[in-house]
Amino acid sequence: MPTPPKPFAVISSEKRSHRTKAELEARQKAEEQLASGVRIKVRPEVKENSIAYKEFKRIAKLLKNIAKDDDLFGACINRYCLMYAECKEFEEKREVFYQRAKKLEERENEILENDEMSERDYYGLLATLQGQVIALDKQIQAKRKLMFDYEKENLMTVAAGLRSIPKKETNTEDPLKELLRNG
Repeated sequence: MPTPPKPFAVISSEKRSHRTKAELEARQKAEEQLASGVRIKVRPEVKENSIAYKEFKRIAKLLKNIAKDDDLFGACINRYCLMYAECKEFEEKREVFYQRAKKLEERENEILENDEMSERDYYGLLATLQGQVIALDKQIQAKRKLMFDYEKENLMTVAAGLRSIPKKETNTEDPLKELLRNG
């Protein structure tokens, strides 16, 4: 997969480029036009969900610190926060089923000896609980993958952030001055 084009801020900080001044100006204007100038807004469904809203406030604060709190990112960030909350809820449900299966296993001898349940019913119930844990875990993994994709797209991962940093630092001093000084 090819490396995405560098933003104007990165190109200008490198102080060297194969692009002409006109191309650089056009790129800067195009990037400025991509920003709406409107601060990121929370959607009502996110605000109603306490987990999602807490995550939204955390991310909005971080985005503000790097000057990326534009509402153009809003839809994606709101969706990410809702998915984060859903993931947390599925994790809680998975834990409930896991604890129930664990309690059932702990009482196995007692249940089977006291004929509270037939062996077939006991193992069927245990298999059902374990199946629910596995099904919930699959849903959690799918949501986590989607969240990771959102994170990569919105500079929320280290790798995505590193892509916007110049690969090597440039020497800001004029080579002719350095040659005259050393020569």
